[in-house]
Amino acid sequence: MSATDPGICFVIPYFGKWPFWFPLFLESCRANPTIHWLLHTDCGIPGNTPSNVKIVETTFASYCQRVSDALEIAFEPTQPYKLCDLKPALGYIHRDELGAFDFWAFGDIDLVYGNLRSYFTANRLSRYDVYSTHKRRISGHCCLLRNTPLMREAFMHVPHWKRLLSSPEHVAFDEGAFSRLFIRHKNWPEWLANLAKPLHFWPRRTENIEAFSTPYAGLRWIDGSDRFPSTWYWNNGRLTNDQDGDRQFPYFHFMVWKQREWLQNGAAGRISHAALAASGRWRISADGFSEGA
Repeated sequence: MSATDPGICFVIPYFGKWPFWFPLFLESCRANPTIHWLLHTDCGIPGNTPSNVKIVETTFASYCQRVSDALEIAFEPTQPYKLCDLKPALGYIHRDELGAFDFWAFGDIDLVYGNLRSYFTANRLSRYDVYSTHKRRISGHCCLLRNTPLMREAFMHVPHWKRLLSSPEHVAFDEGAFSRLFIRHKNWPEWLANLAKPLHFWPRRTENIEAFSTPYAGLRWIDGSDRFPSTWYWNNGRLTNDQDGDRQFPYFHFMVWKQREWLQNGAAGRISHAALAASGRWRISADGFSEGA
Protein backbone atom coordinates (compact mmCIF):
# COMPACT_ATOMS: atom_id res chain seq x y z
CA MET A 1 0.00 0.00 0.00
CA SER A 2 1.36 3.42 -0.91
CA ALA A 3 0.94 6.48 1.26
CA THR A 4 -2.08 7.46 -0.85
CA ASP A 5 -3.93 4.12 -0.73
CA PRO A 6 -7.06 4.42 1.44
CA GLY A 7 -7.31 2.01 4.37
CA ILE A 8 -10.03 -0.63 3.97
CA CYS A 9 -11.46 -3.04 6.55
CA PHE A 10 -14.07 -5.71 5.83
CA VAL A 11 -16.34 -6.50 8.80
CA ILE A 12 -17.87 -9.98 8.71
CA PRO A 13 -19.67 -11.76 11.58
CA TYR A 14 -19.92 -15.52 10.98
CA PHE A 15 -21.22 -18.24 13.29
CA GLY A 16 -21.54 -21.99 13.07
CA LYS A 17 -18.67 -23.81 11.33
CA TRP A 18 -16.06 -22.58 8.88
CA PRO A 19 -16.83 -23.89 5.36
CA PHE A 20 -14.42 -26.33 3.73
CA TRP A 21 -13.03 -23.66 1.39
CA PHE A 22 -12.18 -21.26 4.24
CA PRO A 23 -8.37 -21.84 3.93
CA LEU A 24 -8.64 -20.62 0.32
CA PHE A 25 -10.65 -17.58 1.37
CA LEU A 26 -7.97 -16.74 3.94
CA GLU A 27 -5.19 -17.20 1.40
CA SER A 28 -6.91 -14.74 -0.93
CA CYS A 29 -7.01 -12.28 1.99
CA ARG A 30 -3.30 -12.85 2.59
CA ALA A 31 -2.63 -11.92 -1.04
CA ASN A 32 -4.15 -8.48 -0.29
CA PRO A 33 -1.82 -7.51 2.58
CA THR A 34 -2.79 -3.82 2.64
CA ILE A 35 -6.48 -4.59 3.16
CA HIS A 36 -7.85 -5.83 6.48
CA TRP A 37 -10.60 -8.16 7.65
CA LEU A 38 -12.36 -8.24 11.02
CA LEU A 39 -14.33 -11.42 11.72
CA HIS A 40 -16.42 -12.07 14.84
CA THR A 41 -17.15 -15.77 15.23
CA ASP A 42 -17.60 -18.87 17.36
CA CYS A 43 -15.84 -21.07 14.77
CA GLY A 44 -12.38 -20.82 16.31
CA ILE A 45 -9.14 -19.35 14.95
CA PRO A 46 -7.65 -21.41 12.12
CA GLY A 47 -3.93 -22.07 11.98
CA ASN A 48 -1.89 -19.89 9.67
CA THR A 49 -4.40 -17.04 9.75
CA PRO A 50 -2.97 -14.06 7.82
CA SER A 51 -1.80 -11.07 9.85
CA ASN A 52 -4.28 -8.81 8.04
CA VAL A 53 -7.22 -10.95 9.24
CA LYS A 54 -8.31 -10.36 12.83
CA ILE A 55 -10.59 -13.02 14.26
CA VAL A 56 -12.48 -12.14 17.44
CA GLU A 57 -13.94 -15.10 19.30
CA THR A 58 -17.38 -14.64 20.81
CA THR A 59 -20.64 -16.53 21.18
CA PHE A 60 -23.66 -16.03 18.97
CA ALA A 61 -25.69 -14.96 22.00
CA SER A 62 -23.08 -12.40 23.04
CA TYR A 63 -22.87 -10.99 19.54
CA CYS A 64 -26.66 -10.67 19.30
CA GLN A 65 -26.64 -8.80 22.61
CA ARG A 66 -23.97 -6.47 21.25
CA VAL A 67 -26.19 -5.74 18.25
CA SER A 68 -29.20 -5.15 20.49
CA ASP A 69 -27.26 -2.70 22.65
CA ALA A 70 -25.70 -0.84 19.71
CA LEU A 71 -28.90 -0.45 17.69
CA GLU A 72 -31.29 -0.19 20.66
CA ILE A 73 -33.46 -2.99 19.33
CA ALA A 74 -34.28 -6.54 20.38
CA PHE A 75 -32.09 -8.55 18.03
CA GLU A 76 -33.17 -12.15 18.63
CA PRO A 77 -32.80 -14.06 15.34
CA THR A 78 -33.80 -17.69 14.97
CA GLN A 79 -30.85 -18.45 12.67
CA PRO A 80 -27.37 -16.92 12.12
CA TYR A 81 -28.37 -16.19 8.49
CA LYS A 82 -30.27 -13.20 9.87
CA LEU A 83 -26.85 -11.57 10.33
CA CYS A 84 -26.88 -10.80 6.59
CA ASP A 85 -29.50 -8.15 7.32
CA LEU A 86 -27.00 -6.38 9.56
CA LYS A 87 -24.42 -5.73 6.83
CA PRO A 88 -25.34 -2.06 6.27
CA ALA A 89 -25.21 -1.47 10.05
CA LEU A 90 -21.84 -3.15 10.71
CA GLY A 91 -19.88 0.07 10.34
CA TYR A 92 -21.99 1.56 13.12
CA ILE A 93 -21.97 -1.53 15.34
CA HIS A 94 -18.18 -1.87 15.04
CA ARG A 95 -17.30 1.82 14.79
CA ASP A 96 -14.94 1.62 17.77
CA GLU A 97 -12.92 -1.10 16.01
CA LEU A 98 -12.63 0.68 12.67
CA GLY A 99 -10.32 3.43 13.92
CA ALA A 100 -8.63 5.39 11.18
CA PHE A 101 -9.64 3.18 8.24
CA ASP A 102 -10.87 5.28 5.35
CA PHE A 103 -13.43 2.68 4.29
CA TRP A 104 -15.31 -0.12 5.96
CA ALA A 105 -16.81 -2.91 3.92
CA PHE A 106 -19.27 -5.73 4.29
CA GLY A 107 -19.23 -9.01 2.46
CA ASP A 108 -19.42 -12.80 2.47
CA ILE A 109 -16.95 -15.65 2.71
CA ASP A 110 -18.28 -17.83 -0.14
CA LEU A 111 -15.79 -16.21 -2.48
CA VAL A 112 -12.10 -15.73 -3.15
CA TYR A 113 -10.52 -12.34 -3.77
CA GLY A 114 -8.30 -11.32 -6.62
CA ASN A 115 -6.17 -8.19 -6.53
CA LEU A 116 -8.53 -5.79 -4.78
CA ARG A 117 -6.18 -2.81 -4.98
CA SER A 118 -6.05 -3.02 -8.76
CA TYR A 119 -9.85 -2.68 -8.79
CA PHE A 120 -10.43 -0.32 -5.87
CA THR A 121 -7.65 2.09 -6.79
CA ALA A 122 -6.93 5.25 -4.82
CA ASN A 123 -8.20 7.34 -7.71
CA ARG A 124 -11.41 5.36 -7.90
CA LEU A 125 -12.03 5.58 -4.17
CA SER A 126 -11.65 9.38 -4.23
CA ARG A 127 -14.92 9.89 -6.09
CA TYR A 128 -17.78 8.36 -4.11
CA ASP A 129 -18.84 7.22 -0.66
CA VAL A 130 -20.35 3.85 -1.61
CA TYR A 131 -18.92 1.27 -4.03
CA SER A 132 -21.23 -1.53 -5.10
CA THR A 133 -19.94 -4.25 -7.44
CA HIS A 134 -23.43 -4.81 -8.86
CA LYS A 135 -25.06 -2.33 -11.18
CA ARG A 136 -28.68 -2.75 -10.17
CA ARG A 137 -28.40 -3.25 -6.42
CA ILE A 138 -26.06 -2.95 -3.46
CA SER A 139 -23.85 -6.04 -3.58
CA GLY A 140 -24.23 -7.85 -0.27
CA HIS A 141 -21.14 -9.99 -0.88
CA CYS A 142 -18.77 -7.02 -1.39
CA CYS A 143 -19.54 -3.35 -0.81
CA LEU A 144 -17.28 -0.52 0.38
CA LEU A 145 -18.52 2.51 2.32
CA ARG A 146 -16.57 5.55 3.43
CA ASN A 147 -15.83 5.44 7.15
CA THR A 148 -17.68 8.59 8.13
CA PRO A 149 -20.62 9.13 10.48
CA LEU A 150 -22.83 9.78 7.45
CA MET A 151 -22.12 6.41 5.87
CA ARG A 152 -21.96 4.44 9.10
CA GLU A 153 -25.46 5.72 9.89
CA ALA A 154 -26.90 5.63 6.36
CA PHE A 155 -28.96 2.53 7.18
CA MET A 156 -30.92 4.61 9.68
CA HIS A 157 -32.46 6.50 6.75
CA VAL A 158 -34.22 3.35 5.56
CA PRO A 159 -37.92 3.58 6.52
CA HIS A 160 -38.81 1.28 9.43
CA TRP A 161 -35.22 0.06 9.77
CA LYS A 162 -35.65 -0.88 13.43
CA ARG A 163 -38.66 -3.04 12.67
CA LEU A 164 -36.88 -4.72 9.75
CA LEU A 165 -33.72 -5.49 11.72
CA SER A 166 -35.71 -6.58 14.78
CA SER A 167 -37.63 -9.16 12.79
CA PRO A 168 -36.33 -12.62 13.71
CA GLU A 169 -36.55 -13.65 10.06
CA HIS A 170 -34.20 -12.69 7.25
CA VAL A 171 -35.68 -9.84 5.18
CA ALA A 172 -32.81 -9.16 2.70
CA PHE A 173 -32.28 -5.71 4.22
CA ASP A 174 -28.89 -5.23 2.53
CA GLU A 175 -29.85 -5.88 -1.10
CA GLY A 176 -33.46 -4.80 -0.62
CA ALA A 177 -34.47 -1.84 1.51
CA PHE A 178 -30.93 -0.49 1.95
CA SER A 179 -30.22 -0.92 -1.75
CA ARG A 180 -33.23 1.20 -2.69
CA LEU A 181 -31.75 4.09 -0.75
CA PHE A 182 -28.83 4.30 -3.20
CA ILE A 183 -30.01 2.78 -6.47
CA ARG A 184 -33.25 4.14 -7.88
CA HIS A 185 -35.12 3.95 -11.18
CA LYS A 186 -33.28 0.74 -12.09
CA ASN A 187 -36.10 -0.22 -14.47
CA TRP A 188 -35.84 3.05 -16.38
CA PRO A 189 -33.77 3.29 -19.57
CA GLU A 190 -30.15 3.68 -18.55
CA TRP A 191 -29.75 7.13 -20.08
CA LEU A 192 -32.78 8.43 -18.18
CA ALA A 193 -31.72 6.86 -14.87
CA ASN A 194 -28.27 8.45 -15.26
CA LEU A 195 -29.90 11.86 -15.79
CA ALA A 196 -31.95 11.48 -12.63
CA LYS A 197 -29.14 10.15 -10.43
CA PRO A 198 -27.52 13.54 -9.59
CA LEU A 199 -30.88 14.82 -8.36
CA HIS A 200 -30.94 12.44 -5.39
CA PHE A 201 -28.80 12.76 -2.27
CA TRP A 202 -27.80 9.12 -1.76
CA PRO A 203 -27.53 7.89 -5.37
CA ARG A 204 -25.09 10.61 -6.35
CA ARG A 205 -22.72 9.35 -3.66
CA THR A 206 -22.73 5.85 -5.11
CA GLU A 207 -20.72 3.99 -7.73
CA ASN A 208 -22.68 0.97 -8.95
CA ILE A 209 -20.70 -0.76 -11.70
CA GLU A 210 -21.10 -4.44 -12.51
CA ALA A 211 -17.87 -6.31 -11.68
CA PHE A 212 -19.13 -9.63 -13.09
CA SER A 213 -18.24 -11.54 -9.96
CA THR A 214 -21.22 -13.89 -9.67
CA PRO A 215 -22.04 -16.09 -12.68
CA TYR A 216 -25.30 -18.04 -12.97
CA ALA A 217 -27.12 -15.50 -10.81
CA GLY A 218 -29.61 -14.11 -13.31
CA LEU A 219 -27.30 -11.59 -15.00
CA ARG A 220 -25.94 -11.92 -18.53
CA TRP A 221 -22.17 -12.15 -18.79
CA ILE A 222 -19.71 -9.51 -20.01
CA ASP A 223 -20.40 -10.24 -23.69
CA GLY A 224 -24.17 -10.10 -23.17
CA SER A 225 -24.60 -13.86 -23.47
CA ASP A 226 -25.72 -16.58 -21.08
CA ARG A 227 -22.41 -18.39 -21.54
CA PHE A 228 -20.40 -18.25 -18.30
CA PRO A 229 -16.82 -19.22 -17.43
CA SER A 230 -16.50 -22.89 -16.54
CA THR A 231 -13.17 -22.57 -14.72
CA TRP A 232 -11.62 -19.83 -12.62
CA TYR A 233 -7.89 -19.57 -11.91
CA TRP A 234 -6.29 -18.15 -8.78
CA ASN A 235 -2.53 -17.68 -9.14
CA ASN A 236 -0.88 -15.95 -6.16
CA GLY A 237 -3.57 -13.29 -6.01
CA ARG A 238 -4.26 -13.00 -9.73
CA LEU A 239 -7.84 -14.07 -10.54
CA THR A 240 -8.84 -14.91 -14.12
CA ASN A 241 -11.07 -17.42 -15.92
CA ASP A 242 -11.15 -19.60 -19.03
CA GLN A 243 -13.40 -17.26 -20.99
CA ASP A 244 -12.24 -13.68 -20.58
CA GLY A 245 -8.56 -13.84 -21.50
CA ASP A 246 -6.20 -11.84 -19.30
CA ARG A 247 -8.96 -9.82 -17.67
CA GLN A 248 -8.55 -9.88 -13.91
CA PHE A 249 -11.48 -9.85 -11.49
CA PRO A 250 -11.64 -8.37 -7.97
CA TYR A 251 -13.26 -11.55 -6.63
CA PHE A 252 -15.22 -14.64 -7.65
CA HIS A 253 -18.44 -15.33 -5.77
CA PHE A 254 -19.21 -19.05 -6.16
CA MET A 255 -22.64 -18.87 -4.53
CA VAL A 256 -24.42 -21.00 -7.15
CA TRP A 257 -21.85 -23.80 -7.33
CA LYS A 258 -21.76 -23.90 -3.52
CA GLN A 259 -25.51 -24.36 -3.30
CA ARG A 260 -25.87 -26.92 -6.09
CA GLU A 261 -23.00 -28.76 -7.75
CA TRP A 262 -20.62 -28.89 -4.77
CA LEU A 263 -23.30 -30.38 -2.54
CA GLN A 264 -24.10 -33.03 -5.13
CA ASN A 265 -20.56 -34.07 -6.09
CA GLY A 266 -18.95 -34.16 -2.64
CA ALA A 267 -16.47 -31.35 -3.32
CA ALA A 268 -15.89 -30.79 0.40
CA GLY A 269 -14.07 -34.07 1.02
CA ARG A 270 -12.15 -34.54 -2.20
CA ILE A 271 -8.83 -32.90 -1.26
CA SER A 272 -6.97 -31.08 1.52
CA HIS A 273 -8.04 -27.49 1.00
CA ALA A 274 -5.46 -26.27 3.49
CA ALA A 275 -2.66 -27.84 1.43
CA LEU A 276 -4.14 -26.45 -1.76
CA ALA A 277 -4.30 -22.97 -0.25
CA ALA A 278 -0.64 -23.20 0.74
CA SER A 279 0.32 -24.04 -2.86
CA GLY A 280 -0.66 -20.54 -4.00
CA ARG A 281 -2.35 -21.76 -7.20
CA TRP A 282 -5.67 -23.43 -7.80
CA ARG A 283 -8.62 -23.87 -10.12
CA ILE A 284 -12.30 -23.48 -9.26
CA SER A 285 -15.05 -25.20 -11.23
CA ALA A 286 -18.38 -26.94 -10.77
CA ASP A 287 -16.33 -29.92 -9.53
CA GLY A 288 -14.83 -27.87 -6.68
CA PHE A 289 -11.25 -26.76 -6.09
CA SER A 290 -8.28 -28.46 -7.74
CA GLU A 291 -4.55 -27.99 -8.27
CA GLY A 292 -2.97 -25.67 -10.79
CA ALA A 293 -3.85 -22.38 -12.41
